[in-house]
Amino acid sequence: MNYILFDGPSRNSLLPFTFTRPVADIRVGILTIREKWERYLEYTTTTITEEYLSDKYPMVELSENVLINASYLPNQELAEMIKGLGENQAIFKEEDVIAFFTKDTQEDVDFESYEAIEYHDEILKIENTWDIFTKNGEAIAEDFELLTKGRQSAVIPKSVNTIKAEHIFIEEGASLEFVTLNATNGPIYIGKGSEIMEGSIIRGPFALCDHATVKMGAKIYGPTTVGPYSKVGGEVTNSVLFGYSNKGHDGYLGNSVLGEWCNLGADTNNSNLKNNYAHVRLWNYETENFAKTGLQFCGLMMGDHSKCGINTMFNTGTVVGVSANIFGSGFPRNFVPSFSWGGNSGFTTYLTKKAFEVAEVVMARRDIEFTEQDAAILEHVFEETKKFRRD
Repeated sequence: MNYILFDGPSRNSLLPFTFTRPVADIRVGILTIREKWERYLEYTTTTITEEYLSDKYPMVELSENVLINASYLPNQELAEMIKGLGENQAIFKEEDVIAFFTKDTQEDVDFESYEAIEYHDEILKIENTWDIFTKNGEAIAEDFELLTKGRQSAVIPKSVNTIKAEHIFIEEGASLEFVTLNATNGPIYIGKGSEIMEGSIIRGPFALCDHATVKMGAKIYGPTTVGPYSKVGGEVTNSVLFGYSNKGHDGYLGNSVLGEWCNLGADTNNSNLKNNYAHVRLWNYETENFAKTGLQFCGLMMGDHSKCGINTMFNTGTVVGVSANIFGSGFPRNFVPSFSWGGNSGFTTYLTKKAFEVAEVVMARRDIEFTEQDAAILEHVFEETKKFRRD
């Protein structure tokens, strides 16, 4: 059987992160949503997504296919149900389709003619940007079980102070000495080739993905995920870094999500709680207005390739688009459009030629090529978000 992950209606409410990736490639927990599905299904998936993303994330269709709504996080029971799907069958969660069977000869899909199989149990679904950090603890716990079941952790060094060591798993090649790991509130996963420098204090749930780094003396409160090749220092609470992003210095990051290739300058801080303790509103790209989150704690949402200078201060509930460059004193406004250059005193357009030069240098430092596909995606985002910029 061929399995295809599709974006579904959640795509627009997950901007700015889905400007540059399908929903399936969002990281929540330890793994991306795609990596989770592929482990449960034991099959390589492809994607139905926006046309401008399809060159980088293509769809492969065979004679028989199962399409899966990528906003749902898998579990063993659901994966077995999906593996058992046959012709004209679909799995629903109330009115929402989770997965359905198709043939390449079908011209359209009419769910009225399908046998509807109801999924009754609780399941994690990523519908909004803030779900990425609010549901990260549960996702870490599920991924921890998936990745470590039946396996033995590498030996915890004697200099490491641990609480609930049975809930700590260290992959081979990880480096850590003279740190404190407290897994009382959730598991701690330390990935291959990663490093936790001395003096760091970490509370789970926590995931340090492959080749990521925690800098000296960092204070990290879970649930937090540090994606592959990312670096964190200072104080971090309940945040997710997708990968290749850096918050390497002192400063505070809380209840936040950073995409890939982001960099926060030294002593950058974000507020995650309003002075009046009111619920936070976040910019919504679909309504082009600020939407209720129902959350009292909500920090910074930053899209891929965005950067900020030293001592940047972000207000509660700030959304930064793709390839923005923020600097200067004072608080920038709490919606910074993609390809913006400036800060509290105002923004101009960050032209793609300059942005691409920076992206090429930044990615080359990790031995990754900035490809024509990457450039084409960012060009599309530049044009799509032009209406939000004011020069």
